[in-house]
Amino acid sequence: MRTSIFQVDAFASRRFAGNPAAVMPLERFLADSTLQCIAAENNLAETAFLVPEHGDYRLRWFTPRVEVPLCGHATLASAAVVMERLEPGRNAVLFHSASGPLKVRRIIGAYVMDFPARGSESVAPPRGLADALGVQPIEVLMNAFNYLVLVESAQVLRGLVPDMAGIARIDRGGIIVTAPGDGGYDFVSRYFAPAKGIPEDPVTGSAHCMLAPYWAGKLGKTALRAFQASTRGGEVICRLAGDRVELEGSCVFYLEGQVEI
Repeated sequence: MRTSIFQVDAFASRRFAGNPAAVMPLERFLADSTLQCIAAENNLAETAFLVPEHGDYRLRWFTPRVEVPLCGHATLASAAVVMERLEPGRNAVLFHSASGPLKVRRIIGAYVMDFPARGSESVAPPRGLADALGVQPIEVLMNAFNYLVLVESAQVLRGLVPDMAGIARIDRGGIIVTAPGDGGYDFVSRYFAPAKGIPEDPVTGSAHCMLAPYWAGKLGKTALRAFQASTRGGEVICRLAGDRVELEGSCVFYLEGQVEI
C-alpha cells in the first residue's frame, strides 16, 4: 500500500527550528508492530497516525521506540496537515486520543491546542538524578509521566550536558528541566527522554502540560510565554484554564510525499 507522509516543523515560524514530526493519514490503523516499524524508520521524535472518524480524527503517536499517550508537537503538526492539506479552509479539528478528546483551532499565523493540565507533587530527588544531570536540583516534582527539575538559572539550564545513560535509568519516561526565563520569557525548559528513544526532544508540548500549572503557581499568572532551549529551540504560549491548558504555536511544512508499506 502507499500512503501520504508530511514532515512538519512544529512550534516553529521557520524551517529547521522547532520540533519536526511526521504525520501519516491512514484509512485505518495498521498493526501496532507495523506502526512502530514505520516510526522507527522515520526516526523522528514522533510520528503521528491519523484515521478519519465521523468528521473528526483518531490520533496515535509513536516515538522510534514506543507508543506514547500524549504528544503536543505532533498534534500541532497533525492539525496543520488537516487544516492546510486534507481539508483546506477548516478552522478547527477534534482528535480522539489515548488522552481523551483534543481540540485544535486555527488562529492567524498559529494553532491553539486544548490539552489536559498535568499536576505534580514535590518529592525528594530520585537516586542518580543529580549525577545524571550534572547539577544539584533546587526543587524536584513528579507525576505519573515525568520528573520536573528546577535549576538556578536559564544559563545553567542551557549549559547542561546530561549523562543520557543515567537519565534513562531514572524511573520516569522523561526529565523536564526548567528555570526562570530570560529574553522576555516567563520560563525556559529542556526535555530529556532517552528511555523513549529521544535523548533530547527539541520542543515538547506535553511537557508544558506540567510546566504551565507549575509556573502559573509560582508566578501568579495564567498566561505564560515559554521557550524550550534545545539546539533547534521553540516558543510555546501557554494559557492555564482550570484542569486544561491551551498551548499555542506555529507550524512550517518541510516535506510532502508518499510512503510504500
